[in-house]
Amino acid sequence: MKTKNILVTGGAGFIGSHVVRLLVKKYPNYHIFNLDALTYAGNLENLKDIEHKPNYTFIKADITDEDVLDTLFNTHKFEGVIHLAAESHVDRSIEDPLAFVKTNVMGTMNLLNAFKTCWKDDYKNKRFYHISTDEVYGSLGQTGLFTETTAYAPNSPYSASKASSDHFVRAYGETYNLPYVITNCSNNYGQNQFPEKLIPLFINNIINNKPLPVYGDGNYTRDWLYVKDHAVAIDLVYHQGINGETYNIGGFNEWKNIDLVRLLCQKMDIELERPKGSSEQLITYVKDRPGHDLRYAIDASKIKHELGWEPSVTFEQGLEKTIKWYLSNDHWLNSVTSGQYQSYYKKQYN
Repeated sequence: MKTKNILVTGGAGFIGSHVVRLLVKKYPNYHIFNLDALTYAGNLENLKDIEHKPNYTFIKADITDEDVLDTLFNTHKFEGVIHLAAESHVDRSIEDPLAFVKTNVMGTMNLLNAFKTCWKDDYKNKRFYHISTDEVYGSLGQTGLFTETTAYAPNSPYSASKASSDHFVRAYGETYNLPYVITNCSNNYGQNQFPEKLIPLFINNIINNKPLPVYGDGNYTRDWLYVKDHAVAIDLVYHQGINGETYNIGGFNEWKNIDLVRLLCQKMDIELERPKGSSEQLITYVKDRPGHDLRYAIDASKIKHELGWEPSVTFEQGLEKTIKWYLSNDHWLNSVTSGQYQSYYKKQYN
């Protein structure tokens, strides 16, 4: 059977590492090329269990480098692209919006152009898969759900950059017949998430008895998706999704931030054998951030009905798995928070 070369961008990141691992282990006839710039959130320790697999190759490169991408596509003839590489932290986008435009918009454009140039309209059995976010839809009120036909209304530089990249992918499909699928997912959580995000940040802060900063009144509402369930959905959409379609991927649940934090505190007190209520005393309300969307909620019925996907765990089950993983992998957490993880690439690949 002919080997298919598949490019995964951002494969050393949180979601990307779970996708790469799943594909490498599940499809021995695929050669998975993991392209990552190894910026602050990229961590090759996430993939040390598969780094020597014969059907896996890591490439340190940046999607903003057009020449490098052209060379890679010409050399390896990637038949599929699963595009996860992105700047993704809203707070960082507020501080430096141009960095998000460069990576999320121009980087995506470079990939689209490299894919288009490489195959020169011969797109049989090829696919460009763009992973996006529910934040492109803007903010919901107290009721309603985001569907695949919800109008885009991004409110942060991050979501605006992702909305723009979504539009360019669709435009290349319409203009050049480039075969694509797009998914918009809700907030991910789980193992190996960089501790700037809410759940791993608060787990680490509770361990170290540091404040738990909650924006505003804590009533901002999000839908939460366990990262391993997301990886399974990505695998399914890549192989069975219909070209030109968008699929929303969500956890079928909503949590107000303050309720999530209190649940996390309760579970951490149990795991750390601390007196009940100890961790909740660390909750500190802080000034709200600009453009903070009130509520996100995903209607994931399309992917459920058309492709048969749904989450394998409840949020409570996934959170418990996540907590246990972080407590059992304190080396990983300490390596990331200290910055030591950034030396892993030099040790293993230089």
